[in-house]
Amino acid sequence: MLTGARSRRAVLAAVVTAGWLLAPVARAGAAPTEFPRPPQLEPDVAFWRRIYTSVTTQGGLLHDDRFLDVIYEEISFAPALSPRERSDLVDNARSRYERILRELATAPHEPLTADEARVRALFPENASAAALREAAEHVRFQLGQADRFKEGLVRAGAWERHVEETLQKQGLPGELSALPHVESSFNPRAYSKVGAAGMWQFMRSTGRRWLRVDNVVDERLDPYKSTVAAAQFLGINYSILGTWPLALTAYNHGAGGMLRAKELMGTDDIVTIVRNYQSRTFGFASRNFYVSFLAALEIDRNVDKYFGRLERNPADSSHIVKLQHFVPVSALTRAFGTDRDTLRSLNFALMDPVWSGQRFVPRGFELRVPAPTVPAAAQKLLAAESYDGQKREASHKVRRGETLERIATAYGIRAPELLAFNKLTDAKDLKAGMTLKLPPQQPVGVAPAEPAAALAAAAPVVPPTFVSAQAAAAATPEAGAADVYVVRSGDVLSEIAQRYGLSEAQLMAENGIKDRNFLFEGQKLKVGAPSVASTAAVIAPFEPLIREEAPIEDAKRAVESARAKPQPVSREQAAELGPGLVPGIESAASADPSDYSVSGDSTIVQGAETLGHFADWLSVRANRLREINKMRAGSTVTLGRRIKLDLSNVDVARFEERRLRYHRQLQDDFFQRFKIAGQERYRLKSGESLWTLTQKTNVPVWLLRQYNPDTDFTTVRIGTEIVLPKIESSAAQAAPPPPPAPRAPRAPKAPPVAPPAHGGAR
Repeated sequence: MLTGARSRRAVLAAVVTAGWLLAPVARAGAAPTEFPRPPQLEPDVAFWRRIYTSVTTQGGLLHDDRFLDVIYEEISFAPALSPRERSDLVDNARSRYERILRELATAPHEPLTADEARVRALFPENASAAALREAAEHVRFQLGQADRFKEGLVRAGAWERHVEETLQKQGLPGELSALPHVESSFNPRAYSKVGAAGMWQFMRSTGRRWLRVDNVVDERLDPYKSTVAAAQFLGINYSILGTWPLALTAYNHGAGGMLRAKELMGTDDIVTIVRNYQSRTFGFASRNFYVSFLAALEIDRNVDKYFGRLERNPADSSHIVKLQHFVPVSALTRAFGTDRDTLRSLNFALMDPVWSGQRFVPRGFELRVPAPTVPAAAQKLLAAESYDGQKREASHKVRRGETLERIATAYGIRAPELLAFNKLTDAKDLKAGMTLKLPPQQPVGVAPAEPAAALAAAAPVVPPTFVSAQAAAAATPEAGAADVYVVRSGDVLSEIAQRYGLSEAQLMAENGIKDRNFLFEGQKLKVGAPSVASTAAVIAPFEPLIREEAPIEDAKRAVESARAKPQPVSREQAAELGPGLVPGIESAASADPSDYSVSGDSTIVQGAETLGHFADWLSVRANRLREINKMRAGSTVTLGRRIKLDLSNVDVARFEERRLRYHRQLQDDFFQRFKIAGQERYRLKSGESLWTLTQKTNVPVWLLRQYNPDTDFTTVRIGTEIVLPKIESSAAQAAPPPPPAPRAPRAPKAPPVAPPAHGGAR
């Protein structure tokens, strides 16, 4: 047992007789650091210190998954054992201890075997039979990490200076530089079983908020750019949760999950939360994330004590050359007089299609090279082998809603040529999921337009609806109703302009549209002579919170998986044999702090949700929800308020699954086109409302909500300070964007009414 185990037993003795259900632990005294180490958590820190420094990946510990100083056995693996044989060895040992615990829970018997006596001694003398039976359900195996941690310490030498400097520039504590030891052992090429990638283990959906992630470039693997993104992510978590123990746990569990834990437990005390908070998704990894970080931090600050003198990798001294054109890798190796492996070792973010020659290194890419300058001869060679567009792919998989004309235009091909090349007789033969072969590339030196850029230009952006049809009607003078157009799902700016006899430039100028990609369902466009300046007084200040009742259909397109995937293993092998702590399915899963869970029979309305959405997810009629929530016909649900649910047709898990799928698709579509370039504090000025702010900044209301989870959007007024994310378009560099999500079946419509003064979400 570990030092201090006797006092730990006293704690156990007080709780095991009650079935091991812990009462809330009193908050520890204030610590002089932003990363406190409460005495109650020291046994947990010691467990991870042992895993990281004493037990290698050739073995591990069988332990209780709640009380980490209850260790049954250290298992060692023979070098020749296969993964399956290792798994069998662990399973057999676990079963043996489960059997021993159940036997100890039966009527006392004497004499005890040596193993029984040893296991019984791990528990207080007054441990109840029920507590021992419950312990049998909590026997867990943790693979050792000492060799992997040591390798990570060596690797860290290349980037630790950059990590610390980046954190400092972002105003964050330097201690956070130890986090990659837990996440990836400082391995930029690391992939987890759930598709998290890179040194900071960003999930694809979360990474896209700050980074380019597609099949040409995956900046999650770039140790420099991913560090900047991680600093922003951590800073947001801290601003939302207020303490570093919670902000760090949110890196694994999500800010929304930790906000919920903080609210339900009535405290931000990390001890109370990790000991007592119960949630279906708050598993072992989330519960242990903070203590494993504390252990990694201690080791990182005392390397000699645990590993002796280590020779770290030298700091990376590569230099950046920003490419002005699309270039094949072969041209880069010739220009810089280096080999492909050297370039690949410096540019982790370039994906396999680039290195195999199927795609060019894209224009604007910040290439890392060994030499500090580019010789004139190299510049001349690069100029001779540069292109104005990306190399065409050999095929294109048709997405739902795409037309033959759009696909042909994107790849610089005539539609009839594309049709004939695929032996199709009519454009109507095009089906979603079909793979079209693309005609051979144009001759060398004549580079076609980049498909991704062309597709991005051809496709409208359809963030969530901000304005209901009823509100638009109320805001438009009857006499000039035809002079205001309300954007619908699938609309394209150029088609709207053509319909009203305008040029696209005229339509953009008339409506103050700076980016043609910012077009969203429900947006009101001036398309004729009558001015709509007077409509501002008619529209409620919080009109962006009102949505049309018809919800967007639950997205059914599967999110594209990461290009490089880990080797297939069983779920248990992945949990026990993977890198680092091996976070669970919620590993750094989302930067979305919204709470989508159900509490009892109610939930909180989040951004981009309507009464119709809830009706669809619950498989009930909208009028039923109005009835149980005592809502008048035509009234709206309000962002941030609690709504009662009818769970008679679906269970909680199914409802939450449908709801999460909608939001993930919504956000994934948005972040395929845009990324967050920073944030700022902003005070609403006279004459401004959330509606005018979203119009001016092009920040969708659901994103605004995510950056301001504690702000009551129903009461904001002039002078209210909010955090405003800065977004910029990434459409020119992303993969071809999916078409707008189709509408879901409409819920019954209520008679039109004027929008409520406080705003809401239909």
